[in-house]
Amino acid sequence: MRVVTCGDPARDRWGDALRDLDPVGLPALPARGDVDPLLDDLDAAGRLVVAGDDAALAAVLVRLLRRGRLDVEVAVLPAPDSAAAAVWGLPTDAAGALALARDGTARPAPLVRDDHGGLVAGRHTTGPVHGEVYCEQHRVLRGDAAEIAVAPDPAGGVTVTVTGPRRLGGLRAGRVTEQSGRAVQLGSRPAVTVVRDGVPGDRPVSRRSWYRHTEDWRLVRP
Repeated sequence: MRVVTCGDPARDRWGDALRDLDPVGLPALPARGDVDPLLDDLDAAGRLVVAGDDAALAAVLVRLLRRGRLDVEVAVLPAPDSAAAAVWGLPTDAAGALALARDGTARPAPLVRDDHGGLVAGRHTTGPVHGEVYCEQHRVLRGDAAEIAVAPDPAGGVTVTVTGPRRLGGLRAGRVTEQSGRAVQLGSRPAVTVVRDGVPGDRPVSRRSWYRHTEDWRLVRP
């Protein structure tokens, strides 16, 4: 089992609890040169414990995908507000997360990719959108929305949640529509910024797609 801590907040939170496991300190957003050497030393079906936020987990998963190492078991020590923890039912308290990382069983989990080279660890979101959203053949939105959120569907695939504009002069929350399938497409005019696991994109986009990868990853989960 190899343990990595991604960024100073993760090291501050987990450092004392992980001292006996000889964790490797990585940047908050680990890149190829940070992750790949660890994979070279990890046996087939070995276990990698990732302490960090959702963006760090997504960055690690990108390297597993590109190296063809989705056989690696991944355990997560999440941030307290982790969307990934909410999606996958992972404990966020220190004792529960550590116990699961040490002794839990890895199970296949749908791997959700986007068409800009990224992955969805927990949730991708947008701000206000004017456009269309499709989940497979189902049209989920035509017109205005206050927010679009995309997350993995533990049952298999990807889930899109569309929150409509506030109603009655802003006194009532907008209508929420949810749909799950193997792929989601967004078209927006004007272009919109996509926040990928808490990290805003470099520039607004007019189109974005998310889809389930053909191969699952192996997540240690309840």
